[in-house]
Amino acid sequence: MGHAEGYVHPKQVIFDKIQETIDLGGTGILMQGGLHPELKIEWYEDLLRSIKARFGDKVWNHCFSAPEIVNIADVSGLSLRDTIARLRDAGLESIPGGGAEILDNEVRRRISRLKSSAQDWIDVHRTAHALGMRTTATMMFGCGETIEQRMNHFDIVRQIQEETGGFTAFIPWSFQRENTSLGKFVKEEATGVEYLKVLAISRIYLENILNIQSSWVTPGLKTCQVGLRFGGNDVGSHHDRGERRFGRGSASLCHREQLRRLIRDAGFIPKQRDTLYRTYFLN
Repeated sequence: MGHAEGYVHPKQVIFDKIQETIDLGGTGILMQGGLHPELKIEWYEDLLRSIKARFGDKVWNHCFSAPEIVNIADVSGLSLRDTIARLRDAGLESIPGGGAEILDNEVRRRISRLKSSAQDWIDVHRTAHALGMRTTATMMFGCGETIEQRMNHFDIVRQIQEETGGFTAFIPWSFQRENTSLGKFVKEEATGVEYLKVLAISRIYLENILNIQSSWVTPGLKTCQVGLRFGGNDVGSHHDRGERRFGRGSASLCHREQLRRLIRDAGFIPKQRDTLYRTYFLN
């Protein structure tokens, strides 16, 4: 609070960004932010209702990582179940997997000690699934964790999916050192080969999750393309503008036609999908 670079967008700025997304052919938004120490659930409910009132079914609200939801619950003095139910009733339609990093508290204490615990992430997603919502699961690897700790992460995600069936997709990506404070302590980034190995293991070990995303944002477009031959069946979304991953060394812009060509040249048929992986457009 009070930092020169801190901000809270007014609703009109958010509306403008959503309208731009719709104008470009987008069908959903991924909206995440910081952990605000004062904004209670009423602020988020008002935002979600305002988005739905303005855009209706033109846009799907895939919003708020597990640490954000835990923070909203804490600031508002509510249980996780009541928090997620109220956000759902206000217009939240699914929850992204952000904030998982590695679901091992030893790792989390070292790389993200101010974020919620591994159990908090688990509780958010289990609760959302119990309330009939779908979510995604993620893993950020290559930050000094052991192979055993990565496998613990896979075990947790697999077990939740076995019990709830609530994950639509699993998205692994490698930590990028550039422009991060953690990068000073992680001397070697995961290689492209290591990324492809993790992707392949994700497909084999998480056989109960239908969609495995081969990301292009951190590994790059060419590694993403090869990833389609290592178990990936999704390349995520294209980004035209916005504030995604600012301050990091990863790429942030890619046009949809680049992704279609990437998929075709890998030997597959590009299909536009929505947040729940329903096909909108066969190209």
